[in-house]
Amino acid sequence: MTIRFFIVLFVAMAPIFSGAAAQDAYPQPAEGDFLIEDFAFGTGETMDLNLHYRTIGTLRRDASGRATNAVLIMHGTTGSGASLLRPIFADYLFKPGGLLDAEEYFIILPDGIGHGDSSKPSDGMAMDFPKYDYEDMVRAQHALLTGGLDVDHLRLVMGTSMGGMHTWMWAYMYPEFMDAAMPLASLPVEIAGRNRMQRKMVIDAIMDDPAWKGGDYKEKPMRGMTAAMYPLIFMVSSPLQYQKQAPTREEAEAFLDQLVERYTSALEPNDTIYAFDASRNYNPAPHLGDIETRLVAINSADDQVNPPELKILEREIEKVPNGKAIVLPITDETRGHGTHTVAKIWAPYLEELLETTK
Repeated sequence: MTIRFFIVLFVAMAPIFSGAAAQDAYPQPAEGDFLIEDFAFGTGETMDLNLHYRTIGTLRRDASGRATNAVLIMHGTTGSGASLLRPIFADYLFKPGGLLDAEEYFIILPDGIGHGDSSKPSDGMAMDFPKYDYEDMVRAQHALLTGGLDVDHLRLVMGTSMGGMHTWMWAYMYPEFMDAAMPLASLPVEIAGRNRMQRKMVIDAIMDDPAWKGGDYKEKPMRGMTAAMYPLIFMVSSPLQYQKQAPTREEAEAFLDQLVERYTSALEPNDTIYAFDASRNYNPAPHLGDIETRLVAINSADDQVNPPELKILEREIEKVPNGKAIVLPITDETRGHGTHTVAKIWAPYLEELLETTK
């Protein structure tokens, strides 16, 4: 149970809401869908739930038939498995000789409930879609692995942002299912304080727009969506990098307009409401002592979502029997919350985790 601060000088990253890029550094991902019939949500609602996923590599087993090389990687809020195929993440990790070389590992990139090509409100149910939460998302991922992909053990579970929070949950909900866990850009406590306030700002801005019409809008409620992007932009911002990128008033205002346009174009209102509200009852803190696997949590000091001055990670990691936390200090290369996708920055700690859990 240790926490360490390191100065790391590596490459930079773009904001978190980005899609996949063309790649040739590793095998082409295979895509599929898994239908979970009569999936029961925590609210008591049920539906036939589709989970979309991508896999890279080939699953291997030991003599007893147990999976030995499966790696589950989970995306952030409003993202998808495709967002983890960006070169700055995937090319670095999955390439030949990379820490998660796709010739050696079987990499699983699911789209969470409400995200990507998995079942979501914008498929047609709008606000009648079941009110899913993070526990529903993790249980569905477990069903995908065990029922859809025949994976009974994970070499590693990791995730970025929301996926980092899911990693904490995987570690206590299925404590014997994995050899190692690495949550990135997350905290293992209830979403409260400024974090919850900002999420509520996003939700309320959309729902307060008359054009939203209770979710049954005909045209995207742009007034509400635009207002929702303001707190979202601050959540994922890096003060140092934004100052460098927009050092004048004119550049700052133009940059803001570009970000708002980018996010409002990419996001669907009802999916966004559900995605930000899904964290409403997230709280691993009471369960941290139940985590059996080796867990290394990595945050960065310029993360506006998980600010280091709260000292939450330092406090909570002491409850994890085999846990360690690393806070990367602000440098010219860190990118705020988005540092989670710059694999080169935190790769030494992933290498150490894999080595110590062989």
